[in-house]
Amino acid sequence: MKKIYLKYITSLLLFGSNGIVASSIFLSSTEIVLIRTLIGSLTLLLFFVLSKRSTQLLRKRESFAFLFLSGAAMGGSWIFLYKAYTLIGVGLATLIYYCGPVLVMVLSPFLFHEKMTWGKVCGFFAVLTGIYLVNGPGDSLHSSFWGIFCGIMAAFLYTIMIILNKKASGFEGLENPFCQLSAAFLTTALFLGISQGISISIDSKSLLPILILGIVNTGIGCCLYFSSIRELPVQTVAVCGYLEPLSALVFSVLFLGETLNFIQLAGVFLVVGGALFAEISGKAHKEHIDADSFNQEF
Repeated sequence: MKKIYLKYITSLLLFGSNGIVASSIFLSSTEIVLIRTLIGSLTLLLFFVLSKRSTQLLRKRESFAFLFLSGAAMGGSWIFLYKAYTLIGVGLATLIYYCGPVLVMVLSPFLFHEKMTWGKVCGFFAVLTGIYLVNGPGDSLHSSFWGIFCGIMAAFLYTIMIILNKKASGFEGLENPFCQLSAAFLTTALFLGISQGISISIDSKSLLPILILGIVNTGIGCCLYFSSIRELPVQTVAVCGYLEPLSALVFSVLFLGETLNFIQLAGVFLVVGGALFAEISGKAHKEHIDADSFNQEF
């Protein structure tokens, strides 16, 4: 489990730096997502070929359908997220985006029969309060309504992506992230082709950050992410996932000069603190149940 958590945390830190890397790419948000998913898919395909493993994708059609739809939701989520980056900043956009795990936490007892403890309920309300403080009474009231809407849509599609991915069983290793990224690429290509046509001109200064975003943050990051969330409870994925917006906030302050006022900082504290409290209380509840079961047996 330590190895799984390490893979998950590493992927979150890579994702947390996405906005920083993307800020150096002089393309539209949809074009960035298109190139990111293309390079990421090719990277994973190379890894898969080198591993010399046989594919299971076409043998399990129902799971493949869930996986493909999950990737399509991920592509749509990233399109909205990168647009929000440009409108309201990396830090705030990422925090709004991570309303998604809150929705996953609420829906998991109904969809995956995972218990919602009082600790998780308290943590959930702390997270909601924090999100309100970050996006409500602070300077973000003056932010673009369209930017906030894009962040909310990214969060909604993120929730769908996580739920559908959990329903896709039987795929291990690189198959899961490769299918996800391929579906995200096709979805983005379709959207871009319909909206403006696919004609991308890449500036020489954007080449290196594009390769970093595609190969490292996307290819390697998604491989670590999807191979780890399959082994973790949905609520753990939702709660620990707040390391991504926290790291995005820190990175945006350090590298982009973005600032937060006191009320927004208090909101960030509630978001992260509530998430951690929910996770810790969930573990304590599970250990208590395991102890009771052991006592009943003996």
